[in-house]
Amino acid sequence: MLDRTDPAPFAAPFVSSVMKIEPQWIDYNGHLNMAYYNVLFDRAVDEVYELIGLGPDYLKQHGHSTVVAEMHVRYLREVREGDLLRVSVQLLAYDAKRIHLFEQLLHATENWVSATSESMTLHVDMAAKKVAPFPDSVMRLIERMKLAHAGLPRPESAGRSVKMPGKS
Repeated sequence: MLDRTDPAPFAAPFVSSVMKIEPQWIDYNGHLNMAYYNVLFDRAVDEVYELIGLGPDYLKQHGHSTVVAEMHVRYLREVREGDLLRVSVQLLAYDAKRIHLFEQLLHATENWVSATSESMTLHVDMAAKKVAPFPDSVMRLIERMKLAHAGLPRPESAGRSVKMPGKS
């Protein structure tokens, strides 16, 4: 279990544990299937959620969890079976019921960016199936994370939308 009594547990940005591409994630084109980019991003966010008190124990104890309401993934550079990867996670914004994150999938040894993901996550009362406010204990940790990330520049590609490029 993570120590949540540490007054400053948040790196800026947060960087996940090293993850390895699994053989069954490779598609018929010989590269990482797009669905598994989301698996890698999700595993990194799970590590962040442990830090802010939203891990599996939180669901068991409080009956609340999180769900992704919107996500935008950009695929920038191919990764292959056996590659070691990390995900950096930056908290862009939050309110009483939502968290806005920006993530980068990084090659763990060469440090180049393979993909980015931007997401909006909702805090949900799982019994009522309704969005609900975070408890004060979680809000305090989210606020500390945002404070730690306040000095980071906003990612250039944050807020992008899917559209056809304009003609020059």
